[in-house]
Amino acid sequence: MSGRHTVIRSLHDVGLAAWFGGTLMGAVGLNGAARDEGGTAVEQARISSSGWAKWTPVNAAAIGIHLFGSGGLLMVNAHRVAGQQGVAASTAVKTLVTGAALAATAYARILGKKVELASSRDPQDLQKASEHPIDLDTARRHLACAQFAVPALTGCLVVLNALHGEQQRPADQVRGMLRRAGSVVSFQR
Repeated sequence: MSGRHTVIRSLHDVGLAAWFGGTLMGAVGLNGAARDEGGTAVEQARISSSGWAKWTPVNAAAIGIHLFGSGGLLMVNAHRVAGQQGVAASTAVKTLVTGAALAATAYARILGKKVELASSRDPQDLQKASEHPIDLDTARRHLACAQFAVPALTGCLVVLNALHGEQQRPADQVRGMLRRAGSVVSFQR
């Protein structure tokens, strides 16, 4: 990697940190507090939904920042992805895990919105919920799984990010590029 790309790297890392940390705190802390303080299942859902609704715009911004930084890092490291053995594979895995984390986040938000509407005190929300009735207990169980899947997947991204950092060590770059060159030469024979 020639030159410094501090801003792009910071956007990537700060966005991922907020996405991972915020969703982990929500799944453990917010949902746990709602269970402790909510009383009935509907009250618990209402408390938890209120907190998650407040987090949603921040989480969306964090995801956007992370994706912008990811795209920037991919552009400035394109030569490494193409030329250093192992980098393309880890980049492909990171891309797949990012897609899975985005899907889990979207699914959690869809379920969360359904639970929010079904547990609301607002007559308009209850009207919307009645148009698409759900089993609140089932939706809450599925939501809990999705909410834990997001920090699990983003935690994997943190680990893959560490792997990419290790692959940028000068000795790893030289060794990876020599292996890649050797495999290209032996393939052409």
